[in-house]
Amino acid sequence: MSATNSPSIIFSAAPPTIEDIAAIARRHARIEVSAEVEARIVAARAVVDRYTESDLPVYGLTTGLGAGVDTRLATEDLVAFQLRVPQARAVGVGEPLARESVRAMMAVRAAGMAAGGTGVSLKVFQGLIAAINAGVHPVVPSLGSIGAADLAPLAHMSRGLLGFGEIELGGEVLPAAIALDRAGLKPLEFAPKDGHALVVANSLSIGLACLTLVDIERLFDWSLKAIAVNFEAFRANVSAFDDRALAARPAFGQRRVAAQLMELLSGSSLLTADAARRLQDPLSYRCTPQVWGALRHAIDEARQATDIELVSSSDNPVVIASEGVILSHGNFDMTAFVLAWERLGQAMAHCAAGTAYRIMKIMSPGMSDLPRFLTPMGQSRTGFATVQKTVSAMEAEIRHLAMPVSLSPIPVADGVEDQASMAPSVLAKAQAIVERLRYLVAIELIASVQAVELRGVSGELGKGSAQAYAFVRTHVPALEEDRAQGPDFATIAALIGLGPQ
Repeated sequence: MSATNSPSIIFSAAPPTIEDIAAIARRHARIEVSAEVEARIVAARAVVDRYTESDLPVYGLTTGLGAGVDTRLATEDLVAFQLRVPQARAVGVGEPLARESVRAMMAVRAAGMAAGGTGVSLKVFQGLIAAINAGVHPVVPSLGSIGAADLAPLAHMSRGLLGFGEIELGGEVLPAAIALDRAGLKPLEFAPKDGHALVVANSLSIGLACLTLVDIERLFDWSLKAIAVNFEAFRANVSAFDDRALAARPAFGQRRVAAQLMELLSGSSLLTADAARRLQDPLSYRCTPQVWGALRHAIDEARQATDIELVSSSDNPVVIASEGVILSHGNFDMTAFVLAWERLGQAMAHCAAGTAYRIMKIMSPGMSDLPRFLTPMGQSRTGFATVQKTVSAMEAEIRHLAMPVSLSPIPVADGVEDQASMAPSVLAKAQAIVERLRYLVAIELIASVQAVELRGVSGELGKGSAQAYAFVRTHVPALEEDRAQGPDFATIAALIGLGPQ
């Protein structure tokens, strides 16, 4: 996608948002930098220059890194050392990151520099911005970071911008030097601290978090629509959404979710007296406000944790320009962040289970009073029967992915770096869960629309469930004779991944 005529995101006094990073990554929004941000970077750089001229001990500036912190660098080696930093840390393996992931990582690293605590040279900052705007995407392996700064991914990125390795440009993978030249860019020129400034951040983790939050928000809304249509088809009891009951024990998010579901069902015949088939439904129906309320709370917590990281300077050491000092610290540690995301993964797993259970029950005549497997043509047809295997597989994989991975990996750097968060792995899990949950939601939508028709209530739906019904039927015809349904699920999953319809 060309950056021409794309919207602009301005890095200014107001830091970029999660949605800004997604726009840069996915829609190639251009980055513009205010004079205030450039002044902030220049002020921090002046502190770095003063420390350098005074030969004061600063981690990664006048000393080595990791276990090499006890090694002082010779003055004549300061720039050469910075050039070695990304080369030595380009140890990633595995499949390359997707273009949008690389762009998100680059944008987040630029946002961190714009916060003013990095001490990077203005020319290097401007070079990074220029590369993003030019659609220059270093090839970055997806594996190799333990989340104590995403050193390996950022090193591969930095190495590409120096003219080494490979760069994807306009859909073509080229030697980095050739790609830079074709894009009209020069390789970055490092001054002291610049190599370290580029790699010492959790930019991949935060970039992935921004993209995943946008996806989760979309999926959450569609999941509620699928629930509403399933309630219509199942003729479930909406007393589960009664705010008087929910207010008696106002657990996180449940009243908000119930209100959203009632809005989707507004105008439905299901809201009339005696419309429900049972006094109490299975828990996968009755507890939707509680389970999806927990998911809503977990999304909000993950967003808050991501916002903190996105707008802050987590660089170690950090430059405090207002006081003229450089301080070593541990702000790169991502424990609070990954715990929020591990919680979110587990919340999605609970919702995946509920979604799977409702899909199974809407297909069961003993539970739904509808034809078995939702076929209108009798049991000589398979209907949705084998769809249950896909549902079971997706739910099982989500449950597996929700298991924690963030407990510390083995110590590295001669035991100096003995604790880490595994943040990129946590985010990779979250992305994989979202993908599978999106398929489950698509299946629930399609199966519930089929069930609505078999129930004969397609003309009695609420405002929101009617819109969801029409959306599905615009893209997927009713199932009569058996056919391959995988393409139907893929179509709806892709469409709901694009945003509100």
